[in-house]
Amino acid sequence: MNRTLFVQAIAKFALGVVLVGILIFLPAGTLAFFNGWLLMVILFVPMFLAGLVMMAKNPNLLRSRLDAKEKQREQDLVVKLSGLMFLAGFTVAGLGVRLEWYILPTWVTLVGAGLFLTAYGLYAEVLRENTYLSRTVQVQEGQKVVNTGLYGLVRHPMYSATLLLFLSMPLVLGSVYAFLIFLAYPFIIAKRIRHEEALLEKELDGYREYRQKVKYRLIPFVW
Repeated sequence: MNRTLFVQAIAKFALGVVLVGILIFLPAGTLAFFNGWLLMVILFVPMFLAGLVMMAKNPNLLRSRLDAKEKQREQDLVVKLSGLMFLAGFTVAGLGVRLEWYILPTWVTLVGAGLFLTAYGLYAEVLRENTYLSRTVQVQEGQKVVNTGLYGLVRHPMYSATLLLFLSMPLVLGSVYAFLIFLAYPFIIAKRIRHEEALLEKELDGYREYRQKVKYRLIPFVW
């Protein structure tokens, strides 16, 4: 086991738990926020288990997933906009508890949790299908076009999974106001995809032919 990678992964995981917890529970002014705890569990337990699997079976993939520093200015802006969306969305959801704003019915929360876990499953399948995935936009040495499985349906199934993940988060939190904030994500990710595809078509052999074969970027029969 690579101890340095293990420590780095655990440190980033712990930091994520702390930051999300602060963003949700501090504005709420209480720890008695069931929806907040539900999101924390379904978000971080699968993430921890997935990290253990990657550490054991594909440490290079885990290493690339931990590297979130974008080298391109346009993609760095996308990352910052996403961070702002999370900051605003989680804070508003917490404030909704403190200020007693309208909370979505329990059945919506449970549906949201089901959608979230489904999206996590799709995300895991994408990682299994494409070992070149990184959190930054780049073409890696030896990278090849993947055109089977979910990649035969849409060109960016990872982003499709994150779209479902992120739009289900405010439902789990029970906040319609946070949901409105998270509706910014489709526009943010569309900007990232357009820039990423221009790079891939330029630097990845076979990507132009793949674009012609698989017509949809994010959602089958839609876009």
